Amino acid sequence: MSFDGIFTHLMIKELTPTLLNGRINKIHQPYPNEVVLVIRSQGKTHKLLLSAHSSYARIQLTTMAYANPETPPNFVMMLRKYLEGAILTAITQLENDRVVHFTFSKRNELGDLQSIVLVVELMGRHSTILLLNQETGKILDAIKHIGSSQNSYRWLIPGAEYIAPPKQEKENPYTISDVAAFQLLSQQSELTAATIQQLFQGFGRDTATELAYRLNEAPNDRLRVWQTFRHQIETLQTSVLYQIKQKESFHPFAFASLDDRADDRQEFSTLNELLDAFYHEKAEKDRVKQQGSELVKKIENELKRNQSKLQKREQTLADSASSEELRQKGELLTTFQHEVPRGETAVALPNYYIEDQLTTIELDPSLTPIQNAQKYFQKYQKLRNAVKLIDAQIAETKQEIAYLESVLSQLELAQPAELPLIREELQAEGYIKKQKHGKKQDKKSQPAKFYASDGTEILVGKNNLQNDQLTLRTAKKSEYWLHAKNIPGSHVIIRSEDPSEETILEAAELAGYFSKYRHSAQVPIDCVQVKHLKKPNGAKPGFVIYENQTTYFVTPEEQVVQKLSQHP
Repeated sequence: MSFDGIFTHLMIKELTPTLLNGRINKIHQPYPNEVVLVIRSQGKTHKLLLSAHSSYARIQLTTMAYANPETPPNFVMMLRKYLEGAILTAITQLENDRVVHFTFSKRNELGDLQSIVLVVELMGRHSTILLLNQETGKILDAIKHIGSSQNSYRWLIPGAEYIAPPKQEKENPYTISDVAAFQLLSQQSELTAATIQQLFQGFGRDTATELAYRLNEAPNDRLRVWQTFRHQIETLQTSVLYQIKQKESFHPFAFASLDDRADDRQEFSTLNELLDAFYHEKAEKDRVKQQGSELVKKIENELKRNQSKLQKREQTLADSASSEELRQKGELLTTFQHEVPRGETAVALPNYYIEDQLTTIELDPSLTPIQNAQKYFQKYQKLRNAVKLIDAQIAETKQEIAYLESVLSQLELAQPAELPLIREELQAEGYIKKQKHGKKQDKKSQPAKFYASDGTEILVGKNNLQNDQLTLRTAKKSEYWLHAKNIPGSHVIIRSEDPSEETILEAAELAGYFSKYRHSAQVPIDCVQVKHLKKPNGAKPGFVIYENQTTYFVTPEEQVVQKLSQHP
């Protein structure tokens, strides 16, 4: 479901009693299009997320952690100037549209009380957040600057007069009377989602589909259906997260049109909890994709280059099987040089290596027989020299490919805060240039902690530097190590010298989930005591060899991983 006008109305209704009259303590802008207001209200601290993301635009209270940039963006500096210490006096919605005004009261440098409005417009790729002086109606700053060349209707730049988005000439479902709504619905020959959206403000596609479904299920009782729908919105109790064919959608209450089709259904007591559950992984992946796109592109290019290199080296190895044939041809040309005609492109000579059978030898017509023989000897020697190195080169290239694939897998699973460490690893390995004035991470990220059903601690490395640290330094020799078999993935350590079979299987689930094949039905997982692990000299980060392993097969499930992340 989109964050439509209906959902916006309900979110404001949920936020108001929690945040009204609260004081802003801190303001952060962790990502280009998102702002977090830390508000102290009723003895508690709340994090209000305002997102103008083109796909994930929303307003919500969140418990998610955010890493702030080293240098605050200009927009957040402006917000801090006008809003730090301000009191939230009102949260209002523009009719039933996706436009919300947060009104704050604060004294300026002269001690005069002034009203500042933070406007949030949730309109897909046109979403924005802007700071407005209520008295003058002038824009102080906007998270996205839109000039006349981009929008002829209004400018969103500092100093411009604020013009609200075009008004929808539709009925507001919260102010229209039941009788008027019934008359509108009765006049329609066909009730579809598109019809509902044309009649009423703020209906997203999913909400309109649900109302149309209910009206068509009871065509002779449209007034009661409308009243029931309105009542369900106003007395909201439980919000729902549906999963249909591996696609999730969030809704403020149970939708009759989806109940029978849903593969899974989760209920939440608040809209904010619902949005955290829905957006957490999606938003994190999107941020990693945005911030790590340079790394992903670099690694993908390196991977293609090494795969091409491996193909050429394997072809060289295959060609080396014919090196003896090249030597024989050189010998035959030398022995029978007087029988080789000049200027020919080929000659057939008796081959004394295979009982004088005639062997056709290709020639360069511009060369003498001896020069052609020397050419064959040179090719033979070149292949002989290559064969001495080729096996080691192939093994080295395969290891390089395995390492690059592991980094790609880690980037796919990484959280934004883990990207700097992966970048630092790639700089150390020479894949990307070191930043001359870059600030080095003072604190290394730590492996993720999980807990088996019996309380045993399980550690999971989230990148290759963590994997090395975890396996080679943190883990005791008597503890157990797990990893997806021959698949890029995380190192997993069971902090026990004698884990139960159930604990091993739970750790195997984690190893499968944090691997390249986490969506597969059967992932092979090797389990072995740490004392049987060895890191070869000069090996890439995260690479180890081992023996005496036991292999388990698991089907990774996200619900199991979430359960193991909680301390029993």
